[in-house]
Amino acid sequence: MRRAIFPGSFDPITLGHYDIIKRGVKLFDEIVVAIGVNADKKYMFSLEERKQFIEASFKDEHKVKVVTYEGLTVDFCKEIDAQFILRGLRNPADFEFEKAIAHTNRKLSKIETVFLLTAAKTSFISSSIVRDVIRNHGDYRKLVPQSVVVE
Repeated sequence: MRRAIFPGSFDPITLGHYDIIKRGVKLFDEIVVAIGVNADKKYMFSLEERKQFIEASFKDEHKVKVVTYEGLTVDFCKEIDAQFILRGLRNPADFEFEKAIAHTNRKLSKIETVFLLTAAKTSFISSSIVRDVIRNHGDYRKLVPQSVVVE
């Protein structure tokens, strides 16, 4: 089984994340969306809310699992027998940042990182932008899956 982990904080999941996951299910037998826990980080949404957003977005996709984890991503990959890390790239800055992490992960383990370019229509979206729009009472509905929209 070709299992890929798609790690992130997903605070919240965006349409960019959603696009990468939807395209990833065509490449892998299973995508494990892994929400990393970082005690030093201040989140807008609780861990449970973030997990629920993703689960609701993919409730009809049997190839997507949602879990939480702590520690190094490569250690978690070994724990769940994931052979790949899936990452989305929006721009050249993302590539440089993700390339360094991918090289480090390859040095620490045999995990391969697979990069997918985000769709042009979602390449400008980031969770930090979404949080800023929400904090300032803007219309964030065009930036996130329906499961994130709180009416």
